[in-house]
Amino acid sequence: MAKDPLEPQRCARLLSALAAPERLKIVRFLADGPQNVTAIADMLRLKNVVNVSHHLGVLRNAGLIRGKKQGRFVLYSLRPGVLEDAVNAGIPKDALNLGCCRIEMPNCRDEAKELKELEE
Repeated sequence: MAKDPLEPQRCARLLSALAAPERLKIVRFLADGPQNVTAIADMLRLKNVVNVSHHLGVLRNAGLIRGKKQGRFVLYSLRPGVLEDAVNAGIPKDALNLGCCRIEMPNCRDEAKELKELEE
């Protein structure tokens, strides 16, 4: 993402794509590397993969992630530049630089791990 402010319409589309807690968690999860739908569903603790696919579609349409077919699976990853531009602009890795604003995100992997430990 560019350091320059984005046009309001583009910024609104990005913010809209991130307007669900699940999608913010997906973005943070993908910051650690590519994942398939099953791994993302497990992280979100969702049994219905259709819901995960919907969230991935919203993020993909906003240009935040991309999918790459690998064998029988599709691996989803952050679009190149989403986090790198943030780091280059001096924004911490736990933040997503949208050009119009910055969103700081906690590490959802730690959160998911803590929830799983509480269940056991």
